[in-house]
Amino acid sequence: MRLLIRKARILDPSQGLDLEGDLLIEEGRIVALDREIPPPSDCEIFEAQRLWALPGLIDLHVHLREPGEEWKEDLETGTTAAAAGGFTAVACMPNTRPPNDSPEVTRYLLSRAREVGRTRVWPVACISKGQEGRELAPFGELKEAGAVALSDDGRPVADSGLMRLALEYAASFDLPVISHAEDPGLSAGGQVNEGPVAARLGLKGIPAEAEAVAIFREVRLAALTGVPVHIAHVSTALSVEILRRAKEEGLPVTAETAPHYFTLTEEAVLEYNTQAKVNPPLRTEVDREAVRQALAEGVIDAVATDHAPHSPLEKEVEFPAAAFGLLGLETAVPLTLNLVREGLLSPLRFAELLSTAPARILKVPGGTLKPGSPADVTLIDPDLPWVVTEEELHSKSKNSPFLGWEMRGRAVLTLVEGEVRWRLR
Repeated sequence: MRLLIRKARILDPSQGLDLEGDLLIEEGRIVALDREIPPPSDCEIFEAQRLWALPGLIDLHVHLREPGEEWKEDLETGTTAAAAGGFTAVACMPNTRPPNDSPEVTRYLLSRAREVGRTRVWPVACISKGQEGRELAPFGELKEAGAVALSDDGRPVADSGLMRLALEYAASFDLPVISHAEDPGLSAGGQVNEGPVAARLGLKGIPAEAEAVAIFREVRLAALTGVPVHIAHVSTALSVEILRRAKEEGLPVTAETAPHYFTLTEEAVLEYNTQAKVNPPLRTEVDREAVRQALAEGVIDAVATDHAPHSPLEKEVEFPAAAFGLLGLETAVPLTLNLVREGLLSPLRFAELLSTAPARILKVPGGTLKPGSPADVTLIDPDLPWVVTEEELHSKSKNSPFLGWEMRGRAVLTLVEGEVRWRLR
C-alpha cells in the first residue's frame, strides 16, 4: 500500500523540521519526506492542506484497566480512545488486577493489544511485587516478556533503600523507572489541594510538599546512583523548582505533566465536583502557571494524560468516597494546543512534548518522521472546533471535567505502520 500525504505542515522535532511538504508511506514505512513528491502510480493521496503532520503521538501514562477492571475500560476501548485522540502508542500503568508484576500479565497485555489492533501498547511493569513496596519484581523476566519501563504508579515506593536498589537493578536491564512522586505520610487521607478550597469544602488537603518531598528524594537518588529517573504528573511550583535545579546540576531526571494541571485549578472541585478529583490534586493558579512555564522552558519534558477511567459507581458518589482520576486521551491535543495559541509553545515544541520526548524517555521506537522509520503518523487540524460530549468520547467511562467544553483542534487521521487506525468521519 502506498499513501501520499500532500501539502501538510510537517513538524518533526527529531529533525528540526517545520515545513510545508509531502510524506510518502509505503509498506508501513516512511519512504520519503520532501517539499513536493510526485505521486507514484497506484498511490492513495490524502490532501492535508492546513493540517499538521506529526510523528505519532505517544502517551507515557495511561490506565487501560485490563485485566481486572474491564467495566471501566479495556484494551479495545482504551486504545480506540487513544487513536481518536491522535496517539499511536500508549504506555499502560501496572495497577491492574492482578498488578503487572509478572511476565504472564505483561505477555497478556501485549497479546490483547495485537488482538485489538488499534495502537501500540507499551506495558509498564511494577517496581515491587504487588506494588507493596517490600520486594522488587523480577525486572529481567519482565523486560524479556515485553515491559518497557517500571513504576509502582499510584502506590509510591516509600522505602528509600528499596527505591535506590530499584534504580540500580533497573539500570542493569536498561529499563526506565517512572516515579509516582508522593510522600504517603503527608498525603494520607487527603482529597484535594491543601488550602482555602479544602477548608471551604471541609475536606482534608494534600500539601504541595507531599509531591515536592518525594521528587527531592528521587532527584538525590538519581545523583547518588547516576541512574535516570522519570517523574510522573508534576503539579506544583515547588516541584518545578526542584526539577529546575536538578537539571541545572546536570542530573539525569526527566518529568511529565498532564493537561489538567496546566488547564484547571483547585477551583474546579468547588461544588464537590468529583469529575475533577485527581491525584495529585489540582493546585493553585500559581502552580498552574509554574507548570505552563516549565513546559515552555524545558524543565518539564513531556505531556502525558494520566488517562484514568472510572464508572459512575466510582464517581457519582460523595466526594470523599469518589475515585481519583479523569479521562485524558481525547482532550490532550486541544488542551495542549491552547498553549500554542497563547504563544507559550511553538508547534515544534508541541510535537516534542507529545511525541519525540516520550519516545526518548521510554526508549521505544517512534517520535520521528525520518525516512525508513515506521509510519506512525498523526494528522491534526489545529483549528477544528468541537464540543466534548459523552457521545464524542470513545472510552468506556465518561468521567471528564471537560464535558460540554468547546475545544479547538483535533486529530483527524492516525496511522500506525501506515494503517489507518482513526479517521475523523
